[in-house]
Amino acid sequence: MNDLVIKNGKVILADGAVVTDVAVKDGKISQIGQDLEGTETIDATGLVVSPGMVDGHAHITSMGGGYRDQWEGYETGTAACAKGGVTTIVEMPLNQIPSTTDGASLQAKYDSGKDQLRVDTASLGGLVPFNLDGGIQELDEGGVCGYKCFLATCGDRSIKGDFQNVDDYSLYEGMRQIAKTGKVLSLHCENAALTDTLGKKAVEAGAHTLKEFVASRPVFTEVEAVRRAIFFAKVTGCRINICHCTCWEAVAEVVKAREEGVDVTCETCPHYLYFTTDDLDAIGATTKCTPPIRDKAEQEGLWKYLLDGGISMVVSDHSPCTPDLKDRENPFDAWGGISSIQNCMDLMFDEGVQKRGMSLVRFAEVMATDAADRFGLAQKGRIEVGKDADFCLIKPNSPYTLKAEDLEYRNKISPWIGRTIGCQVARTILRGKTTYSLEDGVTAAHDGEFILR
Repeated sequence: MNDLVIKNGKVILADGAVVTDVAVKDGKISQIGQDLEGTETIDATGLVVSPGMVDGHAHITSMGGGYRDQWEGYETGTAACAKGGVTTIVEMPLNQIPSTTDGASLQAKYDSGKDQLRVDTASLGGLVPFNLDGGIQELDEGGVCGYKCFLATCGDRSIKGDFQNVDDYSLYEGMRQIAKTGKVLSLHCENAALTDTLGKKAVEAGAHTLKEFVASRPVFTEVEAVRRAIFFAKVTGCRINICHCTCWEAVAEVVKAREEGVDVTCETCPHYLYFTTDDLDAIGATTKCTPPIRDKAEQEGLWKYLLDGGISMVVSDHSPCTPDLKDRENPFDAWGGISSIQNCMDLMFDEGVQKRGMSLVRFAEVMATDAADRFGLAQKGRIEVGKDADFCLIKPNSPYTLKAEDLEYRNKISPWIGRTIGCQVARTILRGKTTYSLEDGVTAAHDGEFILR
């Protein structure tokens, strides 16, 4: 007897979406077909049954003292995941102290999340200038699913253990070492020397708007860094993923390199597909991020590449902060990250499927399948017999207006507050167990686990 059967939903399978039943036993998908039976039944009539989101880029951990202890944290961050239809996250190695750059700091992260997870969590290890002597190997042995580095300036050099961006030698040597693990390196691609100097000169000239902030980090500074990352990947044989592309020109470089045989993918985020530069100053610093949100022409180019397969993944890049870090007199000084993980699935279903005709199969690919494949999470990302029973049940054509009190975040910050989203996450299921439902909210259980590769 199956433990659970989801009946009568429109189920997204690899080759199409069909109205059928899905059965679960011992946390795995056991059957797909008609008239299945189980101990528990969920009637999904009128709902779309999607794989739960595999978010390939999220900042969740709260560790390190000071403002970082007031950060998101696993308790609230993974509650927001559950409410948003996310069942697996790939967590970044920075924004906590110590950053995840060796075996000890990876274990510290695992310890901090004990009994707090509502989603399954894989970790990226950091590539930084100070972990080239054994740290990368320790992270591999500790079970990271990949690595992350910054070409843009990041971190606080006055804080021991904070993350640091790479110089060209660290990038080259780190890529050589990572290539030997077979795992993927994700890169934040902006030219540090250019963006730092352009930003400084803009402020000295009196710049004080988000539109001016965007202008201080022009498209070419992103594209140059993408080209450099791809070239180093060719030289070293390292598999790479370009993080949060904001412009079609960067994606074009990835597509070209892939056609030439380079093992490279790229991702983008809902905020780049929803907002444009002209929206930012009216909304405020909740929309500030790096790389920044670009103009309408860039956004339209991103949608084209997303629909036709040039962009592999949509990720949240959930990068929360405390309210004081957004509430700055000059937005150049505000925290450069967006809280977004709770509203990726509903926003993308509305904007992609309902408004632009994205197929349900493509929706599942960009929200779950491709990220699971890229980071080697073999049990995730597909509705297929034998895979983990991770589902997001979506209620189409059911608009609601997001309010601050709807958010599970520790700090109720989101640029989508007050926006109407045209569908709802009706239920989230992790390995056969409901973690959220419209009727009952987020469950009290913490059934998430760390995934070690």
